[in-house]
Amino acid sequence: MSTTAMTAAVPADEQLLLNLLNTTPVIDGRELDELGDLASARRWLAANGLEKSESEWRGLLELRPILQAIVRGEQSPRALAPFLEGVGYSPRATPEGLDWALHAPEGRITAAKAVLAWDALRISSPGRLRACANTECQLFLIDRSKPNSAKWCSMAVCGNRMKARRHYHRAGETAEA
Repeated sequence: MSTTAMTAAVPADEQLLLNLLNTTPVIDGRELDELGDLASARRWLAANGLEKSESEWRGLLELRPILQAIVRGEQSPRALAPFLEGVGYSPRATPEGLDWALHAPEGRITAAKAVLAWDALRISSPGRLRACANTECQLFLIDRSKPNSAKWCSMAVCGNRMKARRHYHRAGETAEA
């Protein structure tokens, strides 16, 4: 059983969730898997301040495609049940108040954090975690804009690309008329 100290829903775990979802970017038309092998995964885990164990990596490899499909609306959240088995919190009194320790089976603490972050976002910010609107992109975003209108993972990359494509398409239609 692994344990990690937490304070309720941690914003860092939202970033962990987004970083996990975005470990399969498309670069120059090819999918890159940032967790594709243990060495790459250990670099990714270290960059995210996580335990660099093989069991944590395997847990994330199992979880990632399920979470990606759930966020895209292609799979039911019930598919997350195996990642919640044996997961729980226990309170710990501190001079500042309470800290909550997250408990999970060995190799599942990071996966549990990602699942719990997904659920916290689902409840606190419905619809704000979503896939990029560029169909050629596989990245995800958390829309923090007030009107909840962000469409692209990056306005500079995907937003520009999609706007240029629309402009080019419209200009072509005008030239044909």
